[in-house]
Amino acid sequence: MKTDTIVPTRPGKLYLIPTPLGENALHTLPAYLVEVVHRLDTFIVERAKTARHFLKAIGTPIALPTIEMLELNEHTRPEELEALLAALLAGKTVGLLSEAGCPGVADPGAAVVALAHQAGIEVVPFVGPSSILLGLMASGFNGQQFTFLGYLPAKTPERLKAIRTLEQQMQRTQQTQIFIETPYRNGALLDDLLKQLSPFTRLCVGMNLTTESEQISTKTIEQWRKTRNLDAWRQKVPTIFLVGNS
Repeated sequence: MKTDTIVPTRPGKLYLIPTPLGENALHTLPAYLVEVVHRLDTFIVERAKTARHFLKAIGTPIALPTIEMLELNEHTRPEELEALLAALLAGKTVGLLSEAGCPGVADPGAAVVALAHQAGIEVVPFVGPSSILLGLMASGFNGQQFTFLGYLPAKTPERLKAIRTLEQQMQRTQQTQIFIETPYRNGALLDDLLKQLSPFTRLCVGMNLTTESEQISTKTIEQWRKTRNLDAWRQKVPTIFLVGNS
């Protein structure tokens, strides 16, 4: 895509708007963020249905049917990205909404943020919930050096190899290793971690962070293997995993 041909005459701003990590967690959003969102009528979103649900929950004063939703997800082709900037280049301020947490972090929104920078559009990030930082804060692991790995491989042989590699990386560099999983595979990932990691390696699991059902625990692998209610940590809910030393 020839981004150097985009010359904005009076561009708007691209606001990066975090959303709650789970149901009943609107309290995690700053009041000033909600005030700004209430003024916007154009959004770039991963799923329009989810975005409308969020806007309704925060009581947007703008009629939902009149709000423009531009979808950006795994189905968006590279040649379609430029069209997402049209409103910004025409002078409108646009909000980029994540499905959960912060836009651009383990989120397809990073592509349009990069394009906005290339086009000279002002990018404004807002404070909001991030499972990565919340999990790191609560883990007791090294917060000076850490690596976010995103999703580990879905297939078991590749996933076991990735687990071995991240443990070696943690031991060699003392960097905390952080990763996530699709909720329905949480149980399989936890089982593989308990199978593959060394007994004295420490694992933190954070589930449903910022919600009423939040659970966070850091234990050695040996301690995790002895946990009686292990099924409680295999739930199909948003979960963050961290591997590190105390």
